[in-house]
Amino acid sequence: MRSNKDPIALSSHWARRLIVAALLFLSLFSLAPLRAADSAAQQPLVVFVVRHAEKADASRDPDLSVAGRQRAAQLAVLLRDTGVKYVHSSDFKRTKDTAAPVAAALGLEVKSYDPQDLPSLVTQLRQTGGRHLIVGHSNTTPETVELLGGDPSSAIDDKSEFDRLYIVNVGADGAVSTVLMRYGAPYSAASSE
Repeated sequence: MRSNKDPIALSSHWARRLIVAALLFLSLFSLAPLRAADSAAQQPLVVFVVRHAEKADASRDPDLSVAGRQRAAQLAVLLRDTGVKYVHSSDFKRTKDTAAPVAAALGLEVKSYDPQDLPSLVTQLRQTGGRHLIVGHSNTTPETVELLGGDPSSAIDDKSEFDRLYIVNVGADGAVSTVLMRYGAPYSAASSE
């Protein structure tokens, strides 16, 4: 018997549940009691880091493709209950258009950052604390994760890998943990060759 339930909605439902479970697990790292001397230390920080969604063409500053717009919409659904308070994007159409649905869903403004100066962005994140989304590129996304003290895993396949979602948790004590998830249409190494 066929089910009338939408498989995309079901997968989004389970993906949201997985993210919430991961956040709860990661928050255990940031619940360590603060010593009085460390009260001015960094705030707990959770950063969601993604590469922009699929682009329409290989030009310097392309729009998102149809698949890219779908992925950006899926990201908004996925992150809607995560408590993100800040959305950051490099100043390219593909990154801004990936960030826009999340910002709109959460009633936030997309703030631009310089992808050539990631250390300044990471310093700003550490000073601000809270929960952030950063939309970057195939080269800056792993670098951002690494600068936060997380594990970027392997390099991103520039040609066709758009589904990585890193969750980097930096506790008030400086302890860092990383969760690498996938969202939207899955990446296949075979499809990039």
